[in-house]
Amino acid sequence: MNIFGLARHGFNTFEQISMIGIIVVALISLVYAYLLREHVLKKDKGTEKMQEVWNAIRVGADSYLSRQLRTIIASIVILTVVLFFSVYVVPPSLEAQEEFAGRNVRMIIAIGRTVAFIVGATFSILVGQMGMRMAIQASVRAASAARNSLNESLSIAYYSGTYTGMLTDGLGLLGGTIIFMIFGKAAPDALLGFGFGGTLVALFMRVGGGIYTKAADVGADLVGKVEQDIPEDDPRNAAVIADLVGDNVGDCAGMAADIFESYEVTIVSSLILGIVLVSLTGEMKWIVYPLIIRAIGVISSIMGTFAVPIWMKFPIKFLRAHDSEEAMFRSYEVSSFNTIIWSFVVAIIYAGDWRLGMLTTIGVGLAVAFNPLTSYFTSTKKPPVKEIVKSADTGSATLILSGLSVGMESSVWALIVISISFIFALLLFNAEAPIYVMYAVSMIGIGMLSHTGNNVAMDSFGPISDNANGIGEMAWHGMEDDETKEARQIMADLDAVGNTTKAITKGIAIASAVIAAVSLFASYMIDVGRVQLQLNVPVIDSIRISETNVFVGLLIGGALPWLFSALNIRAVSRAAGQVVDEVRRQFRIPGVMEGTVKPDYAKVVGISTESAQKELVPIALLAVIIPLIVGMVLQVEALGGFLAGVILSGQLLAVFLSNAGGAWDNAKKTIEDEPRDLAANTGKGSERHKAGVVGDTVGDPLKDTAGPALNPMIKVVNLVSLLAAPVIVKYQELGIVGWIVVAVLFAIVTWAFLQSKKPVEIKKNLD
Repeated sequence: MNIFGLARHGFNTFEQISMIGIIVVALISLVYAYLLREHVLKKDKGTEKMQEVWNAIRVGADSYLSRQLRTIIASIVILTVVLFFSVYVVPPSLEAQEEFAGRNVRMIIAIGRTVAFIVGATFSILVGQMGMRMAIQASVRAASAARNSLNESLSIAYYSGTYTGMLTDGLGLLGGTIIFMIFGKAAPDALLGFGFGGTLVALFMRVGGGIYTKAADVGADLVGKVEQDIPEDDPRNAAVIADLVGDNVGDCAGMAADIFESYEVTIVSSLILGIVLVSLTGEMKWIVYPLIIRAIGVISSIMGTFAVPIWMKFPIKFLRAHDSEEAMFRSYEVSSFNTIIWSFVVAIIYAGDWRLGMLTTIGVGLAVAFNPLTSYFTSTKKPPVKEIVKSADTGSATLILSGLSVGMESSVWALIVISISFIFALLLFNAEAPIYVMYAVSMIGIGMLSHTGNNVAMDSFGPISDNANGIGEMAWHGMEDDETKEARQIMADLDAVGNTTKAITKGIAIASAVIAAVSLFASYMIDVGRVQLQLNVPVIDSIRISETNVFVGLLIGGALPWLFSALNIRAVSRAAGQVVDEVRRQFRIPGVMEGTVKPDYAKVVGISTESAQKELVPIALLAVIIPLIVGMVLQVEALGGFLAGVILSGQLLAVFLSNAGGAWDNAKKTIEDEPRDLAANTGKGSERHKAGVVGDTVGDPLKDTAGPALNPMIKVVNLVSLLAAPVIVKYQELGIVGWIVVAVLFAIVTWAFLQSKKPVEIKKNLD
């Protein structure tokens, strides 16, 4: 049998049918997303006042997305040209020359890599932008549904998040599978472009969205809560609309693109390593198995996500979920159980190796393990956050110190959990060659992200419920009837659950970034060795940190995440300062504080948007250019040391920033939930509350900007190194031209660094 010519790649009949089945599953995921969208859009949008608030958020978000898209497209155009001509600098791989023997191999690979790059970037943009627009559509409908029942509001918010998750599943699986079906064993030459496109866009969305959301949030909190002692979403605060827009551009668009590119990259790395194993063993299972597991994961996610509202009204009482958080976690367990069972079935019956099923189980277990681990350090019910709340008794300084301690400790435990999963991979394939262990690590990543639909749904649920709560607060301002009170409580409950799910999915995103980066690191070693063999130069099979140049690369790599985070936090600080000044100015306008004059929300939206776009490109350039400089000056082995430093330092720092910020956030919420008694120093408006707000304000750019932005940064650095490695190997002796290129790259880095320190000039308001 030869379905669509797949037999030429060496697939047997079952494998050919499986590949077609994988495409069908990807399309089912997209159809499911469409049906969820139609289901949500049919829901009521509430009162005229609710729609007025929602429309302001929608317009602000559209303005931001339009500006961001122009910035991203300009960068994509430049890199498209670079990727096309990269094949003419270094010849395609031997596998590509064999696959397309007798044809113009360079042109085929150049076009394939370029198109794959554009497709990867386009898919990432679609996931981020369409997911965010859906979240905005859902927020007003969830707020309206809260007037009827908790379950209806929950289903709207969660199904809208699931829409984004299924887009991620469907497009990621579709792109990687089709590229492999077309290029066969030459797929790595094109897949690198696919992964790089998605990762680059995710970096832009993470950095830009993170700066936007925290500039608005910090400005709104400092002036509104601390100085004016008014509620978080009070309509008198000029930054409140920008804050609600920011929840979407950061946690919806940014996180969706982030997890999508992790989904892409783990497929890319597993296929690259799988092709090496195919060449060693002649068995196609090393490529087909991870794709089948991803397809199983999609079906499992559909089953799990669809069941979430059902658990809330399950007919058997003792099986009924007590709250929305339990319903989500229970559905995640259903998805996990289904994937684990079928992974063993496929591993044993098709692949004839139960160890592959065990690797999938370890990956799924790793994702599940990060739920209680992240929850322990960020939940209001656990000792770490209670300790931070207690430290508020003695002021902001002790509260901040306590939060720093929690964040630092959590990063160590996260690293230990990831290391244990690697040890399991080593034990399972200890008797095999090192390439099998590398492949095993990539398979853990496949398993960990097999339920991306669930993960993205849980993450998007957070900003959707947060926005719904904000819309309700603004639209129902001053209303105290029973229906409104009940709706407020429902939205507050869902918002609290959303904060927990956001923290958990951030932990999973960071862990998946590390797994993907380690897999790419293994692919880097394979790629370098392949090119060195092809060029007939000595082949390296290890990274020797005892070599001075390699150790220097390790040190620079370890420092890059700190520089990257510093620039992100500084960007938020500068932008937030401008928001604070503007909000203070508007509060001085007669009638604003009294509620008789409407604030100029568009002014603050404009400040946040301009700030985010100004900072976006310079910060992203550092992740693209610094590895090129290190590789050209210190050579390819030192670049490997550089990657190791980035992965280790980036993982520890990302978890620290995310969990410290999450713990401060929930400590503040715990204090806000206390009975208000200023004499006893409890509740909103107390000195303890002000200390909590300061801690939360410090933590916001850590957990929502700097920490999450490290995820795509780590993978961008690895993919740039993978793409540049053949050039670095071929041109080991730089010569005059080479040093001129290094000087130009260094000048660009210097410009980017200085540019990130310039104050923002607001040219116009966006409305």
